[in-house]
Amino acid sequence: MDTTEANNSTSTLIKGPISRSQRPWLRALEALIHHRLAQIGFIGFVFIMLITILAPYISPFDPLAMDYSEIMQPPSTEHWFGTDDLGRDVLSRVMWGGRESLKSGYLAVLLGLGGGVVVGLFSGYVGGRVDDLIQRMVEILMAFPTILLLLSIIAALGPNLTTIMLAIGISSIPGYTRLMRGSVISAKNFEYVTAARLVGSTDRRIMFRHILPNIIAPILIYGTLDLAGAIMLTAGLSYLGLGAQPPSAEWGAMLNYGRSYLRAAWWMSIFPGVAVYIAMLSINLFGDGLRDSLDPKSRPA
Repeated sequence: MDTTEANNSTSTLIKGPISRSQRPWLRALEALIHHRLAQIGFIGFVFIMLITILAPYISPFDPLAMDYSEIMQPPSTEHWFGTDDLGRDVLSRVMWGGRESLKSGYLAVLLGLGGGVVVGLFSGYVGGRVDDLIQRMVEILMAFPTILLLLSIIAALGPNLTTIMLAIGISSIPGYTRLMRGSVISAKNFEYVTAARLVGSTDRRIMFRHILPNIIAPILIYGTLDLAGAIMLTAGLSYLGLGAQPPSAEWGAMLNYGRSYLRAAWWMSIFPGVAVYIAMLSINLFGDGLRDSLDPKSRPA
């Protein structure tokens, strides 16, 4: 009888955090839905996503098609965003360019998040000399200025969007690693982790089944806000000529191409710049709403 009660108690400890976490997550989702700024950010983000995903079907012209009879035409009913110095439709190029900018940002964040979560989870859980070694390596990477590390990777691999994605992803791994490690160190001494060890759960199961789901909130917030920074870095490096190369319609490359025509054809740079601004603002607003919703201190009891 005592053994049965002990097993039931242990099972309750293991299942407790999962069942109790359902209500906080539901409250967080409800708070996010009713967060005004998060709503605005989500709508803007979805709008940008739909425009870029549907670009092959809704763009009025081929983004690379040149029409020398329509060179540097201002915005009109035929060309809503005008045309560039080769007669290419700027609206179509902005639509298609978003596919490259956003894709690079997403892949960079996924690379940094995936690498940082795995390394930080392992480092924080194992501890000891392994943790010390990993953290020294992380500190070495963090000692380099981000832009210097990015430029070094680009110089080694060559300027293109794939290189930018790899450079941004690699440079962001240390931040995710430190954040994950701190969360794991705090969580691995909780009762449900101790109970999982008592019933014979493997370290892998404890890390990915019990610890990770309970500390994922700060990682989601950090990753969402980091996405805006990745998109900005992608556009910024392309603007400097280190990313997408002509005739690519990537937003940063369009800004770089149009800066020579600011006085004669302002629309060549203004509209891709506005697209970058809307994407970053939407993601940041949604990220702020996500942070407020997942923070228990900012929600009513």
